[in-house]
Amino acid sequence: MQLPYPNMRVASLLNCACDPGVLTDEQAHTAMQLHLDCTVDRCLVRRRARTTLVEAGKCVLDGRALQP
Repeated sequence: MQLPYPNMRVASLLNCACDPGVLTDEQAHTAMQLHLDCTVDRCLVRRRARTTLVEAGKCVLDGRALQP
């Protein structure tokens, strides 16, 4: 059984190893909540969500997050 499109999008947010692609601000916020215990170094979903929110001006990174 194939999931309807909106549910497929939610399902793509659950797998840390799968880049979900372009996210809306709302989807990025949901992804950040779903992956609270993840780091951007290991979780592609959290990395994409953080990037989306930073680019939208909804999240400002601490100086520690900008250091290599």
